Amino acid sequence: MNVRLTWVQPEDLVGHELRQAAQDGRDAREIEARWYAAGGAPAPDRAGASEPPAPPRLRALAERLLDELALLEAPLAADEPTGLDEIMTACPHWPGPAEGTPHVGRDRLHAAWLGRAAGCLLGKPVEKLPLDGVRALARATGNWPPASWFTAHGVPAELLAAHPWNRRSASTSLAENIDGMPEDDDLNYPLLTLLLLQRHGRSFTTADLARLWLDELPAGRAFTAERIAYGNLLAGVEPPGTARHRNPFREWIGAQIRADVHGWTHPGDPAGAAAQAHRDAVLTHTGNGVYGAMFTAAALAVAAGGESDVHGCLAAGLRVVPPHSRYARAIRLGIETARTEGEFDTVVDRLHAVYADTHHWVHVLPNAALLAAALTHADGDFTRSIGLTVSGGWDTDSNGATAGSLAGLLAGGPDALPEHWTAPLKNRLATSVPGFDRTGFDTLAALTHQEALRP
Repeated sequence: MNVRLTWVQPEDLVGHELRQAAQDGRDAREIEARWYAAGGAPAPDRAGASEPPAPPRLRALAERLLDELALLEAPLAADEPTGLDEIMTACPHWPGPAEGTPHVGRDRLHAAWLGRAAGCLLGKPVEKLPLDGVRALARATGNWPPASWFTAHGVPAELLAAHPWNRRSASTSLAENIDGMPEDDDLNYPLLTLLLLQRHGRSFTTADLARLWLDELPAGRAFTAERIAYGNLLAGVEPPGTARHRNPFREWIGAQIRADVHGWTHPGDPAGAAAQAHRDAVLTHTGNGVYGAMFTAAALAVAAGGESDVHGCLAAGLRVVPPHSRYARAIRLGIETARTEGEFDTVVDRLHAVYADTHHWVHVLPNAALLAAALTHADGDFTRSIGLTVSGGWDTDSNGATAGSLAGLLAGGPDALPEHWTAPLKNRLATSVPGFDRTGFDTLAALTHQEALRP
């Protein structure tokens, strides 16, 4: 029996690491030539595993080459540190401590949970589809840019054949079949963070998080960098080595989707939220992957404080990111493009022209640029925030979730969110995280509020 696990096959990891090396400016030409001369293939474009499996000799070579690639000099390392002290030193406008004792209300947190779920669910059926597929499916039903759920009703059969819905999600995420929030890693990770804070408080360590995952996170519910780090833990690799050892996904979007609760529980304290998100992120990510978590946590912390608009939140997020990093450039590009282009489709086209040919659709950089652009263009409007974000393609459900989280906080309460987004959620979510299956979003808001009040 041949078991082909996604995101772990050494013969697939080499192609992803070669792409990451090119982005990093590492000279991998000699290693790349040896790989292809031996019969190696590029990484799968969208799937997590290639077919058929590599022969033993090629897999052994892949493992050796992954280790050699890790030793190549990285010219951008000085501008993109991973250690928190080095990051803070690199940030000339690092935020000061929170003034006074800001609080966040349950209603605002309730809206954040609902917003995260709605944005995620909107993006689920079109996850992995190319941009032209996302556009064609929505336009076929007059839902462009998306202002309501995707639907198969009225979509020509030939269009569905050319751009099929996400296989895992279509049965639970189209308008005609939504029945509560289905399980998704974009909701599992906030639940795990809530569990982490309940058990260890704000002083948790990266090792605490690692043990929590081993105890409570089914391995099959982790993907890309998280799956690699999980396997590294089982192999005896200690954090933060778990983020580096044969992990070509260390600058992908995974840490960014885990950051929300860190921001929600630090209202008005972007520095505290970013530092806490850093301890989470370094289990699985480095450099730009870590910055994604810190940026998101800081932006959400400011939104949770209730004293800024979306533009101030994005600006606060940039203050905790090294300004010469590629992540900071991506955020600035997204914001500037959104400010100069009146049509959001044109904004998206410009971002795809920069990133689509060089970065995987789950890499943090293109997704960060798109997220910043959509939030800027939407100017705080909830429907436009999640609709524009999902309309840009790439990691649609993850980006939609983060956009919905921020826009929900800014809305201030569940009653401020349009009912057509919240009613189908039926105040419950499905999850494999122990103790949370079928929990209501109002209950999650109350539990999160308790952690926000904890010293």
